[in-house]
Amino acid sequence: MKNIILVIFTFFLFSACDEALEEVPKDFVSKANFYNNQSDAEAAIAGAYSGMQSDFFGITNYLMTELHGDYLFGRGSQAPITIWDQILDQRNIGRCATNWLSFYETINRANAVLDNVPNIENIDPEVQNSILAEAHFLRALCYFELVRGWGAVPIKTSESVDLSAVEAPREPESKVYELIIQDCLAAESGLGEVGEATGRASKWAAKMLLAHVYLTTENWQGAAAKAEDVISNGPFALVPVEQPDDFYNIFAVTANSEDIFSIHHSETAQSSLPVYLHRANNIPYNYGSGGVFAWLPDTNSFIGDSWDDNDLRKSFNLYTQIQNANGEWVDLPSTTPILFKKFITNTSGVRLYSAPVYRFTEAYLFYAEAAAMAEGGPSGLALERLNIIKRRAYGFDPNSVSPVDYAVGLSQNDFRDAVIQERAYEFITERRRWFDLKRTGKVKEAFAAAGKPILDERLLWPIPEDEINNNPAVNQEDQNPGY
Repeated sequence: MKNIILVIFTFFLFSACDEALEEVPKDFVSKANFYNNQSDAEAAIAGAYSGMQSDFFGITNYLMTELHGDYLFGRGSQAPITIWDQILDQRNIGRCATNWLSFYETINRANAVLDNVPNIENIDPEVQNSILAEAHFLRALCYFELVRGWGAVPIKTSESVDLSAVEAPREPESKVYELIIQDCLAAESGLGEVGEATGRASKWAAKMLLAHVYLTTENWQGAAAKAEDVISNGPFALVPVEQPDDFYNIFAVTANSEDIFSIHHSETAQSSLPVYLHRANNIPYNYGSGGVFAWLPDTNSFIGDSWDDNDLRKSFNLYTQIQNANGEWVDLPSTTPILFKKFITNTSGVRLYSAPVYRFTEAYLFYAEAAAMAEGGPSGLALERLNIIKRRAYGFDPNSVSPVDYAVGLSQNDFRDAVIQERAYEFITERRRWFDLKRTGKVKEAFAAAGKPILDERLLWPIPEDEINNNPAVNQEDQNPGY
């Protein structure tokens, strides 16, 4: 609190000096000389997007969400994240706090856009509406991450500019989801088609986020309808696959027919994922890596007998050998027997891929699960949508009957289990598994199958101590259980 007061005091001190001198500040940007025209509005929304950083709110968030899945183990300082019969250690509790702060910083930037851009007169109305819709989208995305990770969280819908905005109680999950849905609907109605600017939200990204939210809150009909809209009316198509490396046409290029919303990288805006996913100086998948953060043990049930070797996603995603200095293929060391190669670099170290947030494949799986839950079992269309994704995974024509099709007659529960398993294969290392297990109530079942004990307290992350110390409406009694 003392630090916050110091910052606020400094702000008012400089404000008072500005008023005394009656001079427009020229060495920094303030609200008094900002939000005057369209360029200012564009800069403000760009600042909100920048909160997502290079790997969906930064590598720390990626690590926490991925390592909370059942199918991998953390290494080094990340190892305690995957020791599920213990509470997180202090370093990783600090990582949770970093994620919390990152989300609220982006929310505050989005709120600043929503508070100030409507008052700009020197701006194209269509551009203005689109920027406001993007701010709604980003705010919804952040609150969706927060509510799934921490449960009840403070809601802030106005820009925080002084101490009066610090106080905000934890609100029930239902209220947080109400805001998320309102923001998603505002984004959907205000956004247009996919534009030329990479990494910008479109109405289709808003529809996908809304489908995801509806699926999580068990609004099955709503989720199915939004997913169907994307499938039937969107400008997207599944990337053809005949061999494993064809999947790189999704992840190793910045523009592809499956990209609904992603974070694109370039030589000057590189991702940290290859650095963390591979061993140091790993040939040929990564050059100059800082070391692997996670590995997949060969005894893990996730890749045991259940993942067919004929599924091209398996050989695309996993590797067990690297090349030595002589160019010979050798087994990975026993400490990391299986690693992930969805995200790689080339020989010059340039990151060549996009980190997907939503891709077209997921619309099919959203629809399949939601429709089956809404209708009491899988309809012919729901079954076909699931089979389309599985056929593509095996290199078959997605739109023709294949030997790997799921059969007619699955019960609702068995069909949903099949969808969740396909999601596990399809979205490995794409930040989906942990939240899929949570929303379907299958955490303990999945972790038992993987031989991992788990404490109930690990289903939610700890409220940061800084939030408890600085927010008068939140105290230690509001902390999530076990922390």
